[in-house]
Amino acid sequence: MSDPLTPVRIVIADDHPVVRTGFAAVLDTQPDFTVIETAPDGAEAVRICRELTPDIVLMDIRMPGVDGIEATRELTSDGTGGPRVLILTTFDLDEYVYDALRAGASGFLLKDVSAERLFDAVRIIAAGDALLAPAVTRRLIREFVQLKPEPADTRFVNALAELTPRETQVLRLVAAGLSNLEIVARLAVTEETVKTHVSHILAKLGLRDRTQAVIAAYEAGLIVPGSWEQGR
Repeated sequence: MSDPLTPVRIVIADDHPVVRTGFAAVLDTQPDFTVIETAPDGAEAVRICRELTPDIVLMDIRMPGVDGIEATRELTSDGTGGPRVLILTTFDLDEYVYDALRAGASGFLLKDVSAERLFDAVRIIAAGDALLAPAVTRRLIREFVQLKPEPADTRFVNALAELTPRETQVLRLVAAGLSNLEIVARLAVTEETVKTHVSHILAKLGLRDRTQAVIAAYEAGLIVPGSWEQGR
């Protein structure tokens, strides 16, 4: 989680100079942000991030050479040590968005996003939260997982055995797209209890945020395509 007294350090990776310059100019208007560098492709983004250790990377998906998906995978492969990645895409149902989230991205934004929405997104990610709202999670999973069925990931299957029955139940509800308050109502517990369960789930599965927990639940077969509403 970023220190509120220290500006969030940002790297922007996009193969279009105008996009890089535009996002940098907008973000630098905020006193709690500082754009420390930009990159024209994924390989350069990885190199810069290794050298400068930013908090956030705004990452385009489609770039020449090393694309945003592979760059995201490289930056997040060491668990919690790398920067958080916010994917930039032209279309909200870009076929590669789900792959980017599987690779470790914490959320995504459209490139025509408003300045205020951009600021909110960077602050949300910098605070350690996932950008996907429950409604977006449901749509994303419905659109992509059903179109791209994958065999169960044995890494997550084995890790799920470490969860308590209640944690497994909470993970199912998170993966079904329920918010914390909806889970509170469903289980008749406090919001703090739900947050504690989610924290334990992330720790036991070795994940960075709620978005990755949703992906893991599907990867492990805990929730199957076509039954995303079963937790509701």
